[in-house]
Amino acid sequence: MKVAIPTVGSRVDEHFGHARTFTIFTLNDANEVIEDETFFPPSGCGCKSTVGVTMQAKGVSFMLAGNIGQGAINKMAEHGITVIRGCEGEIRDVLARWTKGEIKDQNILCN
Repeated sequence: MKVAIPTVGSRVDEHFGHARTFTIFTLNDANEVIEDETFFPPSGCGCKSTVGVTMQAKGVSFMLAGNIGQGAINKMAEHGITVIRGCEGEIRDVLARWTKGEIKDQNILCN
């Protein structure tokens, strides 16, 4: 499974559409990180860029995000990517908490 996180430094970027980098984690069946890579998206708002197409091609199936708008959520869904909203903190901590079931979608939208 592959999970993407909009990243600033080692933390979750507060706003998906402004993210300059994403960290993509590959997990094995035991939810252990076996690989990570940094992805530099094209410029532009997340809902208007090709970030969803590229992430789908990379095999991403989940995105752990902070704030994200409905347009971007729709684009990710078009490419088979489920977005978990309301994430914050160090990306590896967020990923670990999510794999343990401690993080659920907060059902919040950025306007």
